[in-house]
Parts: sequence; structure tokens; C-alpha cells
Amino acid sequence: MVSEKKTSARLRKLYNDKIRTELKQELGVKSIMEVPVLKKIVLNVGAGFAVANPKSIDKVVNELAAITGQAPVKTRAKEAISNFKLREGLAIGVMVTLRGDRMYEFLDRLVNIALPRVRDFNGLSPKSFDAKGNYSLGVKEQIIFPEINFDNVDNIHGMDITLVIQSKSAEHSLKLLEKFNFPIRKGK
Repeated sequence: MVSEKKTSARLRKLYNDKIRTELKQELGVKSIMEVPVLKKIVLNVGAGFAVANPKSIDKVVNELAAITGQAPVKTRAKEAISNFKLREGLAIGVMVTLRGDRMYEFLDRLVNIALPRVRDFNGLSPKSFDAKGNYSLGVKEQIIFPEINFDNVDNIHGMDITLVIQSKSAEHSLKLLEKFNFPIRKGK
């Protein structure tokens, strides 16, 4: 019987070996279970342009699959809105939820490769935390990811990225993201 060695994502290993114990001391929590932890990353693309050209949604699905390494799900309209020429059940968006190693690998690529490729980038807003400590950011162009071939892109579209973090507060979540070298601006 041959056993396969399972590889772990670099950031996951870093979190388990170093960051977790550092955060426990810095935040002054009693239990290691109180330390903030990244639970999942949700990517969402609103493809309103797919109302006019329904086949363009397949291109968005392929691009998001290339970026994340996971098959995305099409989101559909819940009700018809005649002013927008929208029918109930029409595919108008694409989403992916990343967990585990894929989540940490995506975060690594986002921080070290994709965000530095954003034009005129000077850091992310520190005000993008919600009350529970989750962080949301918007990307204006999907071409910042190296997996996307610029020559094959029909529509430039953005995406929303939400990092779901289990923590006590936004301050604890901010400390976790700083340990992952997340480029959040200091001050206002």
C-alpha cells in the first residue's frame, strides 16, 4: 500500500506554525480557539452584460474557474424586471466559495501577485470590515490575475472578494490580515 504525501498550502502552514501562537500572545486571548481564523473566501462576479448576450456568462465561468481552480456556480435572477429586460431564472452572475488549501493558495496569489498588478495601487481601505470582522474588497478588472490571457478576454469585468474571518472584532481580523501581509493602508 502506497501512501501519498498531502501537500499543504504555504500560508496555511505559516498560520498553523507561527501566526496562530503570535496572535494569541498579541491579542491576549486565553485560548488558542479564540484566535481569529480565515474560514472561507467568496468570489462573486455580477454579469449584467449577460442579459444582452447570454453566451458571455460561459466565458466568465471559464475565467473564474481558471483564477480559482474550482468550478463556479451561476447565480440566477429571482424575479423578472421588465425595465432591465430581465427574466426570472436568467443567469446574471457567477460565484465561487473557496475553503481549505485552495483558499490559502488563492489568498497567497491575491496578495503577492494580483494586487501589486493593479494600476495606481496604494493599499486597501481599512474601512472595509463589517461588524463581525469579515473583509470585502472589489477588483475592477479580472486581468490582474496571471491565469487570464488578455488576448482571450471579451469583456473586462470586476469581482467582489469577501474574506470570511471568525473573530471577535474587526481589530482582531485586521491583525490576522496584517500577519498574512495583506496590503491595508495605515490610518485613514
